[in-house]
Amino acid sequence: MDRPLPGSAHEALESFLGHWSGTTQWEATAWGPARAAASEVVFARAAAGLAVTMSYRHTDADGTKTEGVGVFTVDPDRPDTLWYHVNSMGLPPEAPARASWLDGTLTIERRSDRGTARHTLRVDGGQLTHAAGLRLGSASEFSPFMTTVCRRVPEPAPVAV
Repeated sequence: MDRPLPGSAHEALESFLGHWSGTTQWEATAWGPARAAASEVVFARAAAGLAVTMSYRHTDADGTKTEGVGVFTVDPDRPDTLWYHVNSMGLPPEAPARASWLDGTLTIERRSDRGTARHTLRVDGGQLTHAAGLRLGSASEFSPFMTTVCRRVPEPAPVAV
């Protein structure tokens, strides 16, 4: 059986690999007030390098946690990156979203009956930025929803045994 080999999208995801720590700023929405949360994000290779996982945790000042896991992989038949995603908000997992690259920014649009969420992820100058906007109902524009800004956390040195 022939299996797909890592391509340019996998190589582009390499810059995300590692442990990141920072802050998420949530905009005020119908679901809640504006707030900030401490954020941890980890990107890791999976499935012999054919996928990259993204796990994250946001911790609000009151200790409330929001968690999620995503899996990025490449569509072997199209030049797209796919993003499978599930989080602790209680909604069932959706079909994978298609993502595209432009000038080092990964843009993902997740569509559902509720509307469209547009995520952008970028690593630049040692900083990871993940921004999301929402377009609900018949709105023609995306409204900012959240922005996460993180710095890479150095990997601990191996312990000699």
